[in-house]
Amino acid sequence: MTAETLIHPTAIVEPGAELGTGVRIGPFCVVGPDAVLGDGVELMNHVTVIGATTLGAGCKVFPQAVLGAPPQNTHHKGGRTTLTVGANTTIREGVTMHTGTDTSRGATVVGSNGNFLAYAHIAHDCIVGDNCTFANVATLAGHVEVGNNVIIGGLAAVHQFVRIGDNAFIGGLAGVAGDVIPFGMAEGTRANLRGFNIVGLKRSGIQRAEIYKVRAAYRALFDEAHPVSENVERVRTAYADSPMVMKIVDFITSRGKRHFTVPALGAVRDADGDGEAAGT
Repeated sequence: MTAETLIHPTAIVEPGAELGTGVRIGPFCVVGPDAVLGDGVELMNHVTVIGATTLGAGCKVFPQAVLGAPPQNTHHKGGRTTLTVGANTTIREGVTMHTGTDTSRGATVVGSNGNFLAYAHIAHDCIVGDNCTFANVATLAGHVEVGNNVIIGGLAAVHQFVRIGDNAFIGGLAGVAGDVIPFGMAEGTRANLRGFNIVGLKRSGIQRAEIYKVRAAYRALFDEAHPVSENVERVRTAYADSPMVMKIVDFITSRGKRHFTVPALGAVRDADGDGEAAGT
């Protein structure tokens, strides 16, 4: 602890906790003995950081958040597992993030520059990429993998072991039971693909010509005249010069434990019209 670190008299920082330079711990916070707070971390008030939890430099945590609690998993035997949150992440009111399970990955990892709004939840053994935004009460079950630059809408829930690819958009209230391809946009109470996150791609500076390729590849991938496994190989050959399309192909061919989220029957789309509006 340094002279620049400020701890409110009502806060409890247990022996063993590691605090970087310029850390601010507000009223009635609790910091456990295995916690590591990087330089410039701010815990506003009534924040609980327990377990083997590491917060990267510049993280800001709002009241009533609980970080590093044991996993809600009956297979956990009580061993030491971890939660790691990357730098410059904002964690709003009532957010919960759990450590991993000692019979599984053993670690929950959240990337840098994230924005987790009130009451969002990240369960045990999840991996979340950089620059992700979770709206209010967005929820991940255990073992979910989320790529970079993903937006998950309010009250959306993601089934355990689901993968969500880079730059995907999950609509509010969606129930996501299957993997969502990179750049995909999934909506609905039992989510279906509704095209691509075109607005997100444009904001990322993706050139129009590349977006056109991705949209055409999307139609080909989910052409109902052929199985997806056959469509993938056609797309792999036809769009070998497109890094974005190849990212989607690689995601599909390296499938995990869940099925894929696909368009509703007869509804293969390219995110025109209301699809773009939904991505704003």
